[in-house]
Amino acid sequence: MKVFIVYCHPSDDSFTRHMRDAFIRGIEDSGNEYIISDLYKMDFDPNMTEQEYLRDAYYRTEPDVADDVLAEQEKINSSDAIVFIYPVFWTEAPAKLVGWFDRVWSYGFAYGDKTMKLLDKAMILCSAGNTTEHLEQFGLLDSMKKVMLGDRLFGRAKETGFVVFGSTSRENELREQNWDSNLQKAYDIGKNFF
Repeated sequence: MKVFIVYCHPSDDSFTRHMRDAFIRGIEDSGNEYIISDLYKMDFDPNMTEQEYLRDAYYRTEPDVADDVLAEQEKINSSDAIVFIYPVFWTEAPAKLVGWFDRVWSYGFAYGDKTMKLLDKAMILCSAGNTTEHLEQFGLLDSMKKVMLGDRLFGRAKETGFVVFGSTSRENELREQNWDSNLQKAYDIGKNFF
């Protein structure tokens, strides 16, 4: 089985990068394979052009999508599952990942007369500075899930999941205390993914 990882973090010196690597080790150790798009390393352009906007706004399949978008769509259709790994910025994914959805979830691919395959599984693995309890208490976790699972992934995978690794800010003492257990959790998710 093959998983497509969409990874979005501006720094290699991050917990999120370590979480990604632990997840990948789990995927590899389970005998499965992966492909990855590291949006910052690729310098993926998150900005929708006027031409792209008008194409989607009028529900057209012409003109053809841009080559960078087509490459991402091909990665999706060549995979059995998709995993998004990112840090939470202001209760949302980084702008580069939001722009990825704006451009890659194009008309004729992700909606309308879809050519996007129905994936077996889609999962969110995100790191947050706040505790999970804080995110739940103020309804922020529900908001994040509604956007990612209820809108962006809705009907595009047979099974979905959302995992938050809380208290991962550099100044948070729980970051170090939970470091090993959090990375073990990311590894286990990868190892038992399929």
